[in-house]
Amino acid sequence: MRLVNKQEILAQIDECAALAEIEEAFRTFARGEAQVAPVTHLAFPKADGECHIKCAHLGDDEVFTVKLATGFYGNQELGLSSSNGFMAVVSAATGMPLAILLDEGALTDLRTALAGVIAVRVGARRGSTTLGVIGTGIQSRLQAMLICRQLGFSRVVVWGRSPDKVSAVVEDLKAEMSDVSVSQADTVEALCAISEVIVTTTASREAIVKSPAVRPGTHIVAMGADSPGKQELEPALFSKASHVVVDSLDQCTEHGETANALKTGDISRSRLTLLGEVLLEGGLDRAEEDITIVDLTGVAVQDAAIARSVWRKLKQAELQNH
Repeated sequence: MRLVNKQEILAQIDECAALAEIEEAFRTFARGEAQVAPVTHLAFPKADGECHIKCAHLGDDEVFTVKLATGFYGNQELGLSSSNGFMAVVSAATGMPLAILLDEGALTDLRTALAGVIAVRVGARRGSTTLGVIGTGIQSRLQAMLICRQLGFSRVVVWGRSPDKVSAVVEDLKAEMSDVSVSQADTVEALCAISEVIVTTTASREAIVKSPAVRPGTHIVAMGADSPGKQELEPALFSKASHVVVDSLDQCTEHGETANALKTGDISRSRLTLLGEVLLEGGLDRAEEDITIVDLTGVAVQDAAIARSVWRKLKQAELQNH
């Protein structure tokens, strides 16, 4: 079994190729050609932390993936990353562990951000250029950078509970994207008023984005509610939405943003569309004034796709060196 460190892993990453592979993984999932185990959640409230364990096998791939990911949101105060973890690549023929990818959460961060890119591309109005990002952690930065880089957005507005942390995000994004206008919103309402696309990336346990603040035509990608008890959107938003897309029906209705709206009666399961199905159909059939929502809880097929990609490139590099 091979232990692969973060530096080796990142050297194998091709962002555009990873994006295409994760898209295909969502399609495979929608076609019913993937095995996905129920997510295991552990909560550590005293440390403001959590652990998720996810595993999946895509089609008849030669390998499957088991992923452990942690999010400890007080780590920023300690000068540590809020996310960590590793992925195990296991033979689907023998059950033998082939590699442990010690990515320290980097692959999870990347596959999460790439899912955001996919969710924006399939659902936002054509010609959208202004992105609102709610949150100040790793995903707020990655979502902004990847959406702008992959989809050509030219303006980013950021809001978070801590003005100092928002300022830090804004400065980081300005340094990374000199051709993009990046600014700070004083309130969530101000962000909603100017954003064509809103991405929420927090670990909030109460609604941040309220229904009256969201203008017609807005596309919302909700990423934060990935375990029980989390919430970023007011449930009433779901009753206003013309389309609600979920990455996993089981996960989103059990612990995603959609679960909150189901409890209040603002959405029914029959109105939900799987992200992979939208990809198979070529995108959402939306009107200009429609409010649309994509609920992303993070599906193990994303982990399987990105881990498989790294494993195959490592094997290829090994063959070339011999």
